[in-house]
Amino acid sequence: MHQRLSLAPLTLALVLGLIAPSAPARAEEMPSEIEWKLAELGAVIHPTETAKLYAPLQEKEPYQGIKVTRDVKYGPDARHALDVFTVEGAAGAPRPVLVYVHGGGFVAGSRRGPGSPFYDNVMLFAARNGMVGVNATYRLAPQNPWPAGAQDLGAAVRWVNENIAAHGGDPARVFLMGHSAGAVHVASYVAHGQFHGPKGIGLAGAILVSGLYDLAAMPAGGSERAYFGEDRSKYAERSPLPGLAKSPLPLMAVYAELDPDLFQAQAKQFNDTLCKAGRCPRLVTLAKHNHMSEVYALNTPDTSLSSALLTFVKAK
Repeated sequence: MHQRLSLAPLTLALVLGLIAPSAPARAEEMPSEIEWKLAELGAVIHPTETAKLYAPLQEKEPYQGIKVTRDVKYGPDARHALDVFTVEGAAGAPRPVLVYVHGGGFVAGSRRGPGSPFYDNVMLFAARNGMVGVNATYRLAPQNPWPAGAQDLGAAVRWVNENIAAHGGDPARVFLMGHSAGAVHVASYVAHGQFHGPKGIGLAGAILVSGLYDLAAMPAGGSERAYFGEDRSKYAERSPLPGLAKSPLPLMAVYAELDPDLFQAQAKQFNDTLCKAGRCPRLVTLAKHNHMSEVYALNTPDTSLSSALLTFVKAK
C-alpha cells in the first residue's frame, strides 16, 4: 500500500494472545546514512522518500548478462501483463521461479514505473541468484473489486506453470511473493481454493511481505473498502487467515521494524494463528527497515530480506 500512512497500534490484536516477535534479521551492509534517514522517516509508508535512498544503489538498464522479456500477456485485461528475467545463455537444470506481486493499496501500483529501478530490482535479485524472475501486474480497485486480485494471480500462476520451462524455469518450483497489497492478493490466492486451477495451486511456496490477513480485526480505510467492499459483514469470509492456517503450502511472512503498527500486529497474528494450527511459518523481522525499504533494498549489499528469501527457496 503505497500511500503515506501512520497508524496507531492495533491494540486489540496485540491483546489477543499474540506471541513475541521473532528475532530481527540483522541488516547486512545497510549504509549508515540510509539507516538514520529511515529512522528519521519513522513508521510511515513513504515510497517517494524511501526510493530516493535506494535508487542510487540499483542497476540501470541495460542489465548486464540478463535477458528481459517484457509485457507478456497472461490474460485479456491491459494489466494482465508480466516481465520475465533470466540469465543470458543459462544452461543446466531448470531454475526455481520467483513471481513478484507489487503493492499499491489495491487502487494503484505497477510492476515498473517510468525511470524507476523498482521493481526490476526484485527480478535482478532473482535472476542473479539462480532463479527465473517473473514480475506481474493485476487489475485495480475500485473498477475491479474483490476477488479480482486473487483471480488475476491464479491466471498468472497458470501462465507460469504452462510457459516458464521455455524460459529455463522449473514449473514444479514456483514461489509467489507479494508485498503490501500484493501480499494480501497472494495470501488470498493461497487461502481460497476456488482461485486455484484444475491442476491445483501450482506453487512450491509463498512469501508474504508486510501483508494483512484478518480483515475483520482491523480498521478498514478507503483503499480496503474500495477493494473488499463497504459491507464489513463479508470481511471475515474474505480474510485469508483461516485458509492460510489450513493450507499445507510452505509460507514465509516478513515485516519491517519500522512498519506501521497494523502490519506488525497482523504479521504476529498470522504467525500465532498458524502456530496454533500446528504449522508455524517462517516469520522474519527486518531490523532498521520500513515498509518500502524492505523490498527496495533487494539487489543491493543489504541482505536482510534476500538472505531469508534464498534460504526459504533453497529449502523447498
